[in-house]
Amino acid sequence: MNPMLALRQYQKIGAQAQTSEASPHRLVQMLMEGGLDRIAQAKGAMERKDIANKGVLISKAIGIIGGLREGLDLENQAASVTELDSLYTYMMKRLAEANAKTDPKILDEVADLLSTVKEGWDAIAVPGPQF
Repeated sequence: MNPMLALRQYQKIGAQAQTSEASPHRLVQMLMEGGLDRIAQAKGAMERKDIANKGVLISKAIGIIGGLREGLDLENQAASVTELDSLYTYMMKRLAEANAKTDPKILDEVADLLSTVKEGWDAIAVPGPQF
């Protein structure tokens, strides 16, 4: 068996196990972590002049941020939810622009924005099960 294929299968199984046991709060954290990882990988692809992988990775980051956006409770009508929706939309547009222009500075901008949102999300204390 190809060692890289085996590693990917192992990682996939590990990720499936994590998501099946994760709380909704943790799932959002995992999405944000995945988005940040894809942005960092896309920046590396830009540096290596790997245009094909750059596009794939940026598309994945856009998809992840789109998933975070879809998870918002827009019926809540809270100003913070509306602002977060606008921020996610802005990040997705900027990622598409970074892809078109092959601009790592735009990737840095989006990574900084997503990191800030993640820091706020991480600060939200979710009580665990009480035994």
